[in-house]
Amino acid sequence: MRLISKTLIFSLSTLVLLSSTTYSIYQGPRNPIKSATFVSESFEVGPGSIVNKAFLDIQFPRGHVGVKSFDAELVDEEGNSVPLYDTYLHHFFAIKYFVKANMSKDGHDPFEGFIFKRNEGMCNSYILPHYWGLGTESRGTTSKIPDPFAVEHGNPAYIPPGYQEKWLLNIMGIDTRGAKDKKGCTECRCDRFNLPKDFYNVTMGIDGKPLSTNYKGGIFCCHDGLQCKLKKGAKAPSRKLSLRYKITWVEWDEHQIPLKFYILDSTDRVRKNGTSTIHDCQAEYTIMTNGGSDYHVQKANIPMEKGGYLIYGTAHMHAGAVNATLYGQDGRTLCTSTPKYGTGKEPGNEEGYNVGMSVCYPKPGSVKINDGETLTVESRYESGFLTGVMGQMYIYVAEKLPQEKITPQNNSPLLM
Repeated sequence: MRLISKTLIFSLSTLVLLSSTTYSIYQGPRNPIKSATFVSESFEVGPGSIVNKAFLDIQFPRGHVGVKSFDAELVDEEGNSVPLYDTYLHHFFAIKYFVKANMSKDGHDPFEGFIFKRNEGMCNSYILPHYWGLGTESRGTTSKIPDPFAVEHGNPAYIPPGYQEKWLLNIMGIDTRGAKDKKGCTECRCDRFNLPKDFYNVTMGIDGKPLSTNYKGGIFCCHDGLQCKLKKGAKAPSRKLSLRYKITWVEWDEHQIPLKFYILDSTDRVRKNGTSTIHDCQAEYTIMTNGGSDYHVQKANIPMEKGGYLIYGTAHMHAGAVNATLYGQDGRTLCTSTPKYGTGKEPGNEEGYNVGMSVCYPKPGSVKINDGETLTVESRYESGFLTGVMGQMYIYVAEKLPQEKITPQNNSPLLM
């Protein structure tokens, strides 16, 4: 069981091309799919404000379940979808933790006694620990898992004795109403914010050291409570927003096949220390102006201790993204995820914003990752100055297939 520190995890937080068809090779008894829509606690935003909140013990299917999808968006108090040009959803993270049953909360530390359980990805420490999480692309990126596969949670065998499994949401939004530079604010560009005079002395970077003045932008300049610089005389009312999220799931039984969820980061600085592999994910990066080149490519070579069959793949990227691709050790393409940019004003189609990422649904059994295979994650952005960009592949992998005989057609994934 890979566990992460409660202290470190929250230092980061203060840190379509779609088809309705997916492959299913399962013809056995079907467990009815359940569905529920939940709404998080509300939080207040005003013109130019940044919110970075953690909400504990959120509503989530209880018991031993197999999650089939998790989709989310920002809404106002009336339940209306909030457009990205008003409040930019930088990210939401759904994070699993264990807490002692009937533990009272008398201290000042709301996370006292928590044990956090991260996904199967190899990123170090507190970085990218979530099981579900996207940003502006969340409305237009399907998270549906085909039968008979599911993401298993609530298995009593994996819950420490005397503890309960629970979930939290980390939500980061940037209200750009009235901002002098909306794009600069959404990139968390440091000089676009009213930073305290001692900001660089008291703010810790991803390495745990005081943030360098060379840090031009990213999540560390988007702390909760900071403020984008506003146009003179800009006014707009404060309002309360929430994250509305819909989960579909099945009750776990012998017919479900568990998936392992990996986040593979293109900034991972992988190195060897003897026989050990050391991962050093940065989560984000800055692209400096690159004269003469149309694109900037960021890549990492990541060894997979355990392989399996690729069932689902997509990417998390920001505006300016061209695509992200996952390659096998022999150079074969396992999945390419491409952004869709909005062309209108309505929520889900905001002009110029990344409103969806394409999803790979290989025919089950057709794309296999071998044990010990080194994968290459490559994220490609347009050339030009960009701060706080991300290039992460999200993949679901099955270590086994249903009992039915599978005859792979080829090794090329199908893109939906």
